[in-house]
Amino acid sequence: MPRDLTKTLTYLAVHLTVGFTVAYLLTGSLAMAGGIALIEPAVNAVAFFFHEKAWKATDARAAAAPAAVPGEAFDARMAAVRWG
Repeated sequence: MPRDLTKTLTYLAVHLTVGFTVAYLLTGSLAMAGGIALIEPAVNAVAFFFHEKAWKATDARAAAAPAAVPGEAFDARMAAVRWG
């Protein structure tokens, strides 16, 4: 099983437990707590999976980008401000 999927499933288990507990303490209803605990964390787990993918893509782009010369970006911004 891919590591991203394993992390997603373990995160889902923790989130379901916390979600159910909080919802039950707030509502006192097993049915309501179960519904909340299944819907919200399931959606959140999918969002987490894509969040991880986005961060990996960001890391890959950063690793592929050439190293910047110190002060180069600042000099370019200053020239744009001066000569607009």
